[in-house]
Amino acid sequence: MKTYNLVCPCHFGMEAVLKREIYDLGYEIKEVEDGKVTFEGDAEAIARANINLRTTERVLLLIDSFKATTFEELFQGVKNIAWEEYIPKDAKFYVTKATSVKSKLFSPSDIQSIVKKAMVKEMGEVYKIEQFPETGATYKLRVNMMKDIAYIYLDTTGESLHKRGYRKMAVKAPITETLAAAMIMLTPWKADRILIDPFCGSGTFLIEAAMMAAHIAPGVNRTFDACAWPNIVPKKVWDEAYKEAKDEINTDIETNLQGFDIDKDAVKAARENAKDAGVDHLIHFQVRPVKELSSPKKYGFIITNPPYGERIEEKENLPELYKTIGEVFKNLDSWSMYLITAWEDAEKALGLTVTKNRKIYNGMMKTKLLSFEGPKPPKKPKAAE
Repeated sequence: MKTYNLVCPCHFGMEAVLKREIYDLGYEIKEVEDGKVTFEGDAEAIARANINLRTTERVLLLIDSFKATTFEELFQGVKNIAWEEYIPKDAKFYVTKATSVKSKLFSPSDIQSIVKKAMVKEMGEVYKIEQFPETGATYKLRVNMMKDIAYIYLDTTGESLHKRGYRKMAVKAPITETLAAAMIMLTPWKADRILIDPFCGSGTFLIEAAMMAAHIAPGVNRTFDACAWPNIVPKKVWDEAYKEAKDEINTDIETNLQGFDIDKDAVKAARENAKDAGVDHLIHFQVRPVKELSSPKKYGFIITNPPYGERIEEKENLPELYKTIGEVFKNLDSWSMYLITAWEDAEKALGLTVTKNRKIYNGMMKTKLLSFEGPKPPKKPKAAE
């Protein structure tokens, strides 16, 4: 089976988590760069990566890369690609996105136009047609100009992988499913440990945790653009990858996942989303302010995305809110807390000693992930043989 270089973009700061995910799927990493991980894989890898990876936004197939400092060089480089190996005669194909960083060619619309013209020219000569019927499957391309090197990608995913299909009801300032999953995977949390989100919003952290606990692959209930590409990923390969993922699911488990929010509409949305994800029986949601958070259990986790004052009236309340979070956490003996925020004074207001401070981009917003790591639980004694 033909192998490809597959490129998976992710949130800046989460490359190590994505790298581990790809390793766990059984593939070798070729390169790790800021915001993306490249690995080698075949048609089966395309299907399995799309269905199983929790922390990438999409799976891109790298078709070619070459130097291009002029539009003529870009045109010729694209025209030299054997497009008939990737795109059928009846396909709908277009360049959905072009980006440019530190390159002489910097106009996204011009880059998109030149790439499409070069593709039409090459494919027209091979297929001996001038007008393409465009009645078949859709093939979307992306172009990235990086330091005068053009990277040409085929997007196997389509709609971003953070669209799991369960978050039909959203609240303000939601965190993406991919970032929520990555944050959880950065922590030592395991399915047998208590996890609380006191600002649960639409429930994303807890739903992602429940899906991990129940081994529900994030893409098991959706389709991808490459599902309609039998020339690259045969239907049988998709069928086997979906079956493999479904066979792993086990929702007959016990968890201790709790979500609180002061907003009753948010809690309602979280319950509906958990139900759509098939994990509502694994999570307890409740309308409750953060100041009432307490637990007799030890070695628990708080993973949360509290307000960070996008509106002026909210910003006035932040010092008192974060002070309350800090006081509540101090009373949770041996717990760990992981908190993402864009508020620059968060550490000071919390009154806690930060274990780690990671810079992370939540979309275009620069945020920090503050870690307050508690002690590890004692090892359980091994059962006598």
